[in-house]
Amino acid sequence: MTRFTYFQNFTELWSQSNFSWYMGGQTIALVGMWAQRIAIGWLTWELTKSNFWLGAIAFADLFPTIVITPFAGVIADRVNRLHMSRLCQTLAGIHAFILSALTFSGRIEIWSLFALTMALGVVLAFATAARLAMVPNLMAAQYVPSAIGIDSSIYNMARVVGPMIAAATISLVGTGATFLFNGFCYALFVYCMFRVRLVRTESLGRGGNVIAQTFDGMRYVVRHPGIGPALVLLASTALGIKPFLELLPGLADGVFEAGVEGFASFAAIAGAGAIVAGLWVAARGMAQGTTRIAFGAMMLGAVGIFAVSATDIIWVGLLGTFMVGGAITLAGTSTQILMQNSVHGAVRGRVMSLYGMVHRGGPALGAVIIGAAAELIGLQAAMIGGGALTCVVFAVMLRRYGTMVLALESRRD
Repeated sequence: MTRFTYFQNFTELWSQSNFSWYMGGQTIALVGMWAQRIAIGWLTWELTKSNFWLGAIAFADLFPTIVITPFAGVIADRVNRLHMSRLCQTLAGIHAFILSALTFSGRIEIWSLFALTMALGVVLAFATAARLAMVPNLMAAQYVPSAIGIDSSIYNMARVVGPMIAAATISLVGTGATFLFNGFCYALFVYCMFRVRLVRTESLGRGGNVIAQTFDGMRYVVRHPGIGPALVLLASTALGIKPFLELLPGLADGVFEAGVEGFASFAAIAGAGAIVAGLWVAARGMAQGTTRIAFGAMMLGAVGIFAVSATDIIWVGLLGTFMVGGAITLAGTSTQILMQNSVHGAVRGRVMSLYGMVHRGGPALGAVIIGAAAELIGLQAAMIGGGALTCVVFAVMLRRYGTMVLALESRRD
């Protein structure tokens, strides 16, 4: 693959109308989504003051990914991925307006918040499968690695801007205003999605048993010498490192006593670390050497977790959070690049849905486990356990490094 400079990739990709409409709308929606995530986390903390409930709400958001995403991947391989994505974004916007109305009316309770969060998780499971399968169809194949990096950078830029907006709206108006803001962001995204057209198409599966095709995708992953191990690496980060983000309200307010502004600062600094990581991946613009990045991300995340868990000094906590934010992005983006590079187009929806399942579903389990452990031994001690898990998996999987490089870094389809 030709190595493009970051400037060349950036200008050439954004000059393509499909990519620019998609990413423009995606940027707006992601800012709203991250503002809403902060609002949901803070509302949970206000209602319960419980690390367990923070984990439970994260579980409600992310667990549907585990159950639904593999089947959603089959659907994404059988229907128009663009139409599927439009429908999902519309439903997510409606959800935000409902959540806003309940909050403004004072009728929101922890159980209704749990149920609504799980409903959104179902929608996002289908949205994730559609998006991961669709993005490569928006551009020529040579641009895909850089597009994934740019997508990740914008995603993480939203992780900085969204919390800032959430902190302002929560402090001045309340959480209901943040949910309302997100609803309008999704409405703009839906408009942009109707301006997008697919420039590359792949043969879509028609008919057949959905469950059988789901297991076909799983068998493809298990038999592939690189994709299965790559998902193991991602799973360790998703279980041991990424739940840190879901438990930030308890860390910011319970450990560092920084309130909602501190919570937003921690979330924003994690996003800043992720932006730096995403821009660097986008600048590379190629799959070669990305396996090494996936392994390195695990150690970076563990070091960040250990730093945050060993102190109550806020600047040290923020530095560790910056490292964790960067590591999570490096782990997710590098794995996605490697899988997109090596998977056959006809099964991309099914295989990438497993990526989405691990990337979003792993933190659901991790947040519940670490949140429950935090009630017994304290949040910082529980997070150390997550970092230790990642270190163990790193040591075990290192022997597969050479095989993974050969299987993942050469274009297969």
